[in-house]
Amino acid sequence: MPVQPYLLRAVVAATAAASLVACTMTPPKTQGPAHGLPPVTVRPAPPAPKPQATFVRPASGRTISPFDGTRNKGIDIAGNMGDPVIAAADGRVVYVGGELPGYGNMVIVKHNDTFLTAYAHAQTILVKENELVRQGQKIAEIGNSGGDGVKLHFEVRRQGVAVDPEPYLSSDLHEPR
Repeated sequence: MPVQPYLLRAVVAATAAASLVACTMTPPKTQGPAHGLPPVTVRPAPPAPKPQATFVRPASGRTISPFDGTRNKGIDIAGNMGDPVIAAADGRVVYVGGELPGYGNMVIVKHNDTFLTAYAHAQTILVKENELVRQGQKIAEIGNSGGDGVKLHFEVRRQGVAVDPEPYLSSDLHEPR
């Protein structure tokens, strides 16, 4: 009977398909007792950890305007005219100037292929483009070059995209070197 090989192949194919489906299905939240064992509750994985602090806070003042991703692409830190602004991490100064509208006098530091930090509204800039800076080094002084009060506007850019700086900041403020 030539039908049996086809029937056998159909059964094997159906069994293989059922096995694949079973492997891709999500197990139920609670599994009943098996062989006298108590039920097992399957819990979802914990949320991803927050980024570890990579940078130190660049000024000692409190945050007066938080990151919102649209209107404010960084945080504004309160300060007094002339207070120190320090490099949040080691890096190379890639921009010094005042040409970008809304930022006033600004320094941008490239830390690696992933992160840049920007320090805006400086009264005085103490570094030059292409200069290497160390974490905690005084790079500028707080000012009001943006026109809406004395403050430091601080941004962290990850792969060129503005991210909330707060999760990346340690609470440490290193003394200027």
